[in-house]
Amino acid sequence: MYLEHFGLDDFPFSLSPDTTYFCNLGAWQEALNVVLVALDGGEGFIKVTGEVGTGKTMLCRTLLNRLEDRYTTAWVPNPYVSANGLRLSLADELGLKLPGNAGQHRVLRELTAALLQARQAERPVVLVLDEAQSMPEDTLEALRLLTNLETERAKLLQVVMFGQPELDARLSANRWRQLRQRITFSYTLGHLDCREVRSYVGHRLAVAGSGGGELFSGGAMDALCTSSAGLPRLVNILAHKALLAAYGEGRDSVGWQHVLRAARDTDEALQPGRSRRSWWAASVVATLVVIAAGIAHWHGLGMTA
Repeated sequence: MYLEHFGLDDFPFSLSPDTTYFCNLGAWQEALNVVLVALDGGEGFIKVTGEVGTGKTMLCRTLLNRLEDRYTTAWVPNPYVSANGLRLSLADELGLKLPGNAGQHRVLRELTAALLQARQAERPVVLVLDEAQSMPEDTLEALRLLTNLETERAKLLQVVMFGQPELDARLSANRWRQLRQRITFSYTLGHLDCREVRSYVGHRLAVAGSGGGELFSGGAMDALCTSSAGLPRLVNILAHKALLAAYGEGRDSVGWQHVLRAARDTDEALQPGRSRRSWWAASVVATLVVIAAGIAHWHGLGMTA
């Protein structure tokens, strides 16, 4: 496609969570630091939430890579399983060979032995859950009970949950107050600001082999920031489409018009120059102008602003 044309070695805006593209921007690096410090301190329960597309899975994968030298990690990317299914998933990640019909008592006994062995070997177990908001009620309760496993001095199992904001809504229910109290560290991932979008795009281009030239013009960057509303996944989608548009025209760089074309082709995107808030504000201002000035032909503009 456009790799050779733009002098790239790899597609810089793939949606796959390739950790070589992890960008240590403020929010992501801060979230990673919070989790690492909490785990090093022996904390049992940590939660990271964010909207779809804010980079949770990338952060999750990066965390797993950072932990592998000092911890025994167990990753459950889809915790939409039964209570015993969660226990069996953890057992499987720890290398325990248990039949699918193994009873709760046996699973817990062997899990406890494996967790204790890992702790004694100074490689404590960290269970990392992605998409935690999808956990059934019984499974969430089973997770809480698993964190009861401990010695006199330390937790046998530490848990890091990544989830969408629905996870916070679920945990706010009174029945989960005990679980809530165990969550000692929480972090919420937000959208990128325009400065961060520029850094993010530049970083991914550099990793993909860009020679450092201005592949995206200043206007293209501004349009990309607005159209994506600072949502990393949407930045990737729009940047990829804009590169395709520029390549199709034989251009050496991406201009604002290519981002505009990409935004028009993407349902979730905002049109360049307008944010969700500015769409509403512009409508209000235009209506006030109509009333104050009484100029009839502005009425349609006010209604569509």
